[in-house]
Amino acid sequence: MAKRDYYEVLGVPKGASQEEIKKAYRKLAIANHPDKNPGDKAAEERFKEATEAYEVLSDEKKRQTYDQFGFAGIDGMNGGAHDYSNVYRDFGDIFGGGFSDIFESFFGGGGGRSAGRSQAGPESGASLRYDVEIDFAEAVFGTKVEISYAHQVACDSCGGTGARAGSGKKICPTCNGTGQIRRNSGFFAIASTCPTCNGTGSVIDNPCSECHGTGVKRKQQKIKVTIPAGVDNGSRVVLSGMGDAGANGGPAGDLYVYVNVRRHKFFVRDGQDLYCQIPISITQAVLGADIEVPTIDGQKVKVAIPSGVQNGKMLRLRGRGVPRLRGPLDQRGDMYIKLQVDIPKRLNTKAKQLMRELAEALGENNAPEPVAFEE
Repeated sequence: MAKRDYYEVLGVPKGASQEEIKKAYRKLAIANHPDKNPGDKAAEERFKEATEAYEVLSDEKKRQTYDQFGFAGIDGMNGGAHDYSNVYRDFGDIFGGGFSDIFESFFGGGGGRSAGRSQAGPESGASLRYDVEIDFAEAVFGTKVEISYAHQVACDSCGGTGARAGSGKKICPTCNGTGQIRRNSGFFAIASTCPTCNGTGSVIDNPCSECHGTGVKRKQQKIKVTIPAGVDNGSRVVLSGMGDAGANGGPAGDLYVYVNVRRHKFFVRDGQDLYCQIPISITQAVLGADIEVPTIDGQKVKVAIPSGVQNGKMLRLRGRGVPRLRGPLDQRGDMYIKLQVDIPKRLNTKAKQLMRELAEALGENNAPEPVAFEE
């Protein structure tokens, strides 16, 4: 099969700069690398073809010869064999400071470990989530709840090793304990995770009968969780180390307890402040009065209603709101009372007469002028 023009292979014009050539090669190398396309011979050939083109065009002397004489001039250099030293030299430039960066392009990072290093390091356990529901007042003042959940713990039979007592682990015969195997791909070697030990570097001949070689067991556990005062709907409490056990001696994950707060019949919360709506009579609104108002504490407090108060007026009770989360309990927000003037729907004869007398005494206007809305 006839060779394709090197500029055509890389998809760059004949006058392309070295930076454009490197960029084009990097894109093709990442897209067609054998590790990203296992078993795809066509991709492997495209990878080799792109590498060969870059080897020539990245070398100014070879590029000049190729531009002048074509393949005939290149084939006469180095005895007809391709010299990839220029490609090796530029790997750090092409792949961002290290050949391992190409693996990050393949797998999102973590693939470029040296082939001589075992991958069997400690791994953190998975973190877990648990949802609890508490009353409104419990969210304000804090509470304790008991929860029951299942998580992975280190097997007590084998001590988390996964091997039957007295047997232990042995070095993986496939990778000799490195956790990786090497294979040639084109002009360099590629390291990949050992399929025998899954990258741990060791194998178990006699697995533990309790955990079947995993080193962990599932356990149902009951614990009491302290919900601090001031939590809001959606808040979470983090219990460090109460998640799943880690692998190879790694730390356990965490348990995240998410708090859902039930709605209150009367109170509404906004940050550290509480709001409620209190009905008052017409006479209380006109003449003023002292009324008793319930609070979230379960107590009633006296509130002075000023005479002539209007419907919707807000009154504030300082320090009767919600404590700041993980702050001093005596530093609380405020409670706001919205007054709702209750208009009676039915009046007896005496009440109607008194209302007529009141209207006459006040000189009520039966043709009022419109007023502007309050901003």
